[in-house]
Amino acid sequence: MANRKQKSQKGQIQMLRQRTTALILAILVVGFGAVAVRLAALQLIDGPKLQELAVEQQLVDTTINAKRGTIYDAKGKVLAQSASVWKVVLAPAYLKEKDERSYVAKNLSKILDLDYSDLYKKTKENSYYVVIKRRIESDTREEILKFMKRMNKKFDGISNSVVLFDDYRRYYPYNDLASSVIGFTGSEDQGLEGIEYQYDSYLKGTPGRIITARNANQTDMPFQYEQNVDAEDGNNITLTIDETIQSIAEKYMKQGIINNSVKNRGVCIIMDVNTGGILAMVTADGYDLNNPYDLSAEALKEIRALPEKKRASAESAALSAMWRNKAVADTYYPGSVFKMCTASMGLNEGVINDKSTFFCSGSTTVYDYTIHCHQLSGHGTQNLFQVIANSCNPAFMEIGQKLGEEKFWKYYQGFGFSEPTGIDIPGESDDIFFSEDGSMKPTDLAVASFGQNFSITPIQMITACAAVANGGKVLQPYIVKSITDVDGNVVKTTDTVVKRQVISEEVSRQMCDYLERNTTQGGRNNGYIAGYRVGGKTGTSEKLTYTEGVEDYIASFCGFAPADNPQVACLVFFDTPQGAYYYGSQVSAPVFVDIMSEVLPYLEVQAEYSDSEKEYVDTAAGNYVGLTTEAAEKRAASDGFTTTVKGSGDKVISQIPAPSAKIPGDGNVVLYTDEESAAETVTVPNFIGYNVSTVNSVATSYGLNVSLSGITSSASALSTAQSIAEGTQVAEGTVINIEFGESTVVND
Repeated sequence: MANRKQKSQKGQIQMLRQRTTALILAILVVGFGAVAVRLAALQLIDGPKLQELAVEQQLVDTTINAKRGTIYDAKGKVLAQSASVWKVVLAPAYLKEKDERSYVAKNLSKILDLDYSDLYKKTKENSYYVVIKRRIESDTREEILKFMKRMNKKFDGISNSVVLFDDYRRYYPYNDLASSVIGFTGSEDQGLEGIEYQYDSYLKGTPGRIITARNANQTDMPFQYEQNVDAEDGNNITLTIDETIQSIAEKYMKQGIINNSVKNRGVCIIMDVNTGGILAMVTADGYDLNNPYDLSAEALKEIRALPEKKRASAESAALSAMWRNKAVADTYYPGSVFKMCTASMGLNEGVINDKSTFFCSGSTTVYDYTIHCHQLSGHGTQNLFQVIANSCNPAFMEIGQKLGEEKFWKYYQGFGFSEPTGIDIPGESDDIFFSEDGSMKPTDLAVASFGQNFSITPIQMITACAAVANGGKVLQPYIVKSITDVDGNVVKTTDTVVKRQVISEEVSRQMCDYLERNTTQGGRNNGYIAGYRVGGKTGTSEKLTYTEGVEDYIASFCGFAPADNPQVACLVFFDTPQGAYYYGSQVSAPVFVDIMSEVLPYLEVQAEYSDSEKEYVDTAAGNYVGLTTEAAEKRAASDGFTTTVKGSGDKVISQIPAPSAKIPGDGNVVLYTDEESAAETVTVPNFIGYNVSTVNSVATSYGLNVSLSGITSSASALSTAQSIAEGTQVAEGTVINIEFGESTVVND
């Protein structure tokens, strides 16, 4: 019995041991299995990520800015460049003592104009790389270097506590020149507007790196443990913009805004009609690219007058408007400038020709809707040239009717108005037509034929004008000519792209002839320039919206030269002129003339004067100062001038006009022989409203010279403008520029 009991107990113990062993084995298998699985997961699945995190803990990766590429004009002048500046870096781990930290913080805060307490806190950091200030100039750098020498003499072992690294800052040598085209960069040297934004990927280059090791305490290791990867400089860009042409255009556009009290700025685009390259693109007035966030005093005054809660949004809106490139971003009714396209459509389709006649009674009724001509009494019977010269709305409505909406839409698309041009600058807008598919009501077609009730961009209009002039080819407009790397290797070039042939070469020649003859019908007010064959068309369009209860207009002129071999086209328009005039013939055409009168000689387009024009060609006055009066009179006579001697001296001390000044070929030079006579003045009379003979007679009686320009050969031509206002006190002999035109001015 006892033996059985013992055996039973032993069996139970044995079973318990087996179960315990099995349980322990199971626990070991499961436990180690889980560990093995986790280890496998860490190594095979999470390994790369954990390795990356470990590297991040052990290394600090600091970016080195690349030098941004330079932007050049077409002749190689620098328009935007990155100049060397420096970054001040502190290695506070070298600063062990309180007096060392205090010394460094005190001197650096003074040199860099930083807060001492903030900088002192940074000297306590356990790091070898703390950026203190970026983009210091050379004069500040010199102060830092001098300080470092003093520091090294005063303390041992902290020579590496302050380090200067290369950095770059964007500069714009011409300040506001072509500001809406070039654009500017942000605090991180990224392009924010214009070409700087559009071509940022080419300009910015590839940043370099400084890889710094960290020790187990997560402290940056000294600089000798660094690895540097050099930055690659950005590519350089050459524009089609010519700085000289751009400057000429901006000068006269700014003056045009002042003269005509223009409310909403103005636009000028000058295009090479044979390539599509943009020689100048102006949104006047521009802004200083070196200080792009500085608003005008007038804008700031308006913002400060607002409630405080509205000022931030108003400032943002004002900056956006200032940066806006109206040449591509704004749409407008083209008005009568568009008539060059309508006439081209009709000629190309054969619905009109040189022998076509049109009758204008002063208005046309379309489905009970009466549309007036600008000449309410009507033009009567006209041929096609007269229709263009008179800018007759009823006649152009008749041309539109003959074309029909389907063909009008076909050519509208053909000239490129139905889509953005694709010019390589940001912010280009779409047109706004009556419908997306080109369908129109009869009244829509009527007003569209003379450029009203649909909106296009200025870049679309100048592109269409170029097509009218260049043989009918619609070109791709562009601003970037080429991109090169730092070694001068070509990365990219822009070739001339012909999108389509919209009209025939024959029709283009016809239109060039019509538009050239048109400019001679009103002198300066129609784009006439003595010595040059210019074709063009004025435009005056009502805006869709109204400002402060006053009717708003766009005054424009679009033309090209030379008309017999077109090279350049120029569009000038002013948005909301609020001066005495608002017609394109009175506001924009004179500015076009001023611009092209300088641009064409610069482009070496030879002037060819007619016999009547040669009579009024100015020459340069000689230098007669320092000569005796007798010698001066003889030399002036040999130069073709008459003289008037003033004063009691025997030598010439000054002269009017000044040496090398432009003066009519038979003009009079006043020679002054003493200070008293040189101070005498005469009052400028009124020269406006007279014919050539009367103007010359009045000038002679006042002892003044007059330089005549515009339409001077026509018997009906009258003076329309004078360069110096009536009543101004000037020296005797002063040259007054007098502009002539036909007595009737087309107001379209």
